Amino acid sequence: MAIIFRETKLAGAYVVEPERFEDPRGFFARTYSGREFEARGLKPCAADCNLSFNARRHTVRGMHFQAAPHAQAKLVRCTAGAVYDVVIDLRPRSETFGEWVGIELSAENRLALYVPEGFAHGFQTLADGAEVFYQMSGYYVPESAGGVRWDDPAFRIEWPATSGITINERDRTYPDFRPAGL
Repeated sequence: MAIIFRETKLAGAYVVEPERFEDPRGFFARTYSGREFEARGLKPCAADCNLSFNARRHTVRGMHFQAAPHAQAKLVRCTAGAVYDVVIDLRPRSETFGEWVGIELSAENRLALYVPEGFAHGFQTLADGAEVFYQMSGYYVPESAGGVRWDDPAFRIEWPATSGITINERDRTYPDFRPAGL
């Protein structure tokens, strides 16, 4: 039994797909194996698990990160409904610094997204009642939590919806991101 890893255009970020073993009852699939992640040089995600329930379509959560020395890798999957999941490479020495990738995660497609340390992460719900499950490589440290604005012009993220969204004050009001080189 194996997990399928497909690298995105951002080095270190992967779409993770369970390999299904089907029979007349349905299917069985492994969704996580620390050994398989480690074999690819990825940080295992097993310290904390979080669940986000979102009542309304077009809810935006993010773009969040946890800074070093408490940076976290994440494995994110949608367990109910669907979301447009986005990551931004914020690693200053990366060839893809400031670039983003978006992918639809849904209960139907059962894909997950591996988010390495040094990335911002967020999503926009595509359906009412969307639920997102996160596995984290490290523990939450409030003093290290940060974020960038979901619609920051520095990144030009192409969201499914830009009006009629539901978002909290903190995520809506992060300051513009203006590092050298972007």
